Amino acid sequence: MNHVILIGRLSGDPEIIKTENESFRTVVNLAVPRTYKNMDGIYETDFIRCILWNGIAERANEYCKKGDIVCIRGRLQVRNYTNEQGEKKFMTEVIAETIAFVSSYHPKEKNEKN
Repeated sequence: MNHVILIGRLSGDPEIIKTENESFRTVVNLAVPRTYKNMDGIYETDFIRCILWNGIAERANEYCKKGDIVCIRGRLQVRNYTNEQGEKKFMTEVIAETIAFVSSYHPKEKNEKN
């Protein structure tokens, strides 16, 4: 069974792209903190590439912003490509099946009164 559930912060605003076959797609990177500290006593973070299609992509683009905490449920996909130097590269990403809004992050604007 290939099933992944991630909760983390969006590292950037979702940007929707219309593909050649009239589908909608967006790529987001989800910052997911690890549950343990490294040898320096710091919690490290993994940045996980997630692909959202059609309605999920449209909703994320409309309602989610950088810093928002979301839950993404989907499946892992490994694909390969050849870079400009002719080297074969592999990429692991999550193909999202659902996205759920958990919390937003909107820092208060500074009130500059003189």
